[in-house]
Amino acid sequence: MNNISIRRAGENDAALLSRLSAVTFAETFSHTCRAEDMENYIAENYDQTLISKELQDPDDFYFIAYSDDKPVGYLRIKEDESVIPIIQEHRSVELKRIYVLKEYYSKRIGAALMNFVLQFAKEKNYELMWLGVWEHNERAKNFYKKYEFVETGFSHPFPIGNTPQTDIWLYKMLTI
Repeated sequence: MNNISIRRAGENDAALLSRLSAVTFAETFSHTCRAEDMENYIAENYDQTLISKELQDPDDFYFIAYSDDKPVGYLRIKEDESVIPIIQEHRSVELKRIYVLKEYYSKRIGAALMNFVLQFAKEKNYELMWLGVWEHNERAKNFYKKYEFVETGFSHPFPIGNTPQTDIWLYKMLTI
């Protein structure tokens, strides 16, 4: 049985989110860079203290997905600045992270998280959601395409340590 539930993370979830972030990011990208670059990136970006600070911000939303009461994925959504015209023209929110443990890829956890966050953003009266995706992550790009995210025509560097990488920016209109 695959009973999926999603709840907003609280300050007591910093350690869990730190571990979940480190594991899912490494599962997704460890093949794209040197091990040292990956270790340093995780230490700098998924530190429990940093995540704890983010969780204290009422406008920084983390949600954790559970499968049969086991934490198996998460997402982070927050308003952020952008230089991309289409994003600036609308009340926009960035989907900063959406990750699922690799062993749960085929269990519809990602779909549950995406459906949840799209509904959440609409309820918060956002008109547009945007995100960055690694240009060579075909699995993720296909996932976002199913949800009608489209390319903005903009990209930005997203190095992991000394390993150069590029993210492309996607967006989805939430209102018609």
